[in-house]
Amino acid sequence: MTTQIEVTKNSIIGDVIKTVPGARQVIEKYFGGGCFTCPGINMETIAFGAAMHNMDPEKIVNEIKKLMEN
Repeated sequence: MTTQIEVTKNSIIGDVIKTVPGARQVIEKYFGGGCFTCPGINMETIAFGAAMHNMDPEKIVNEIKKLMEN
């Protein structure tokens, strides 16, 4: 049994990666691999990461939600 979380732009990146299979690849696609060595991953939100990388947080959230539907 897997724990489901609601993914929003305010979700913590580290929590999403731990609970949604495939989310790591989505985060890496948009933010690069540096996220995984940064301690901020456990307190920074998708919105914060998106702002730092000049991305639309909703695009990332929607892609992760698609993973959760499958």
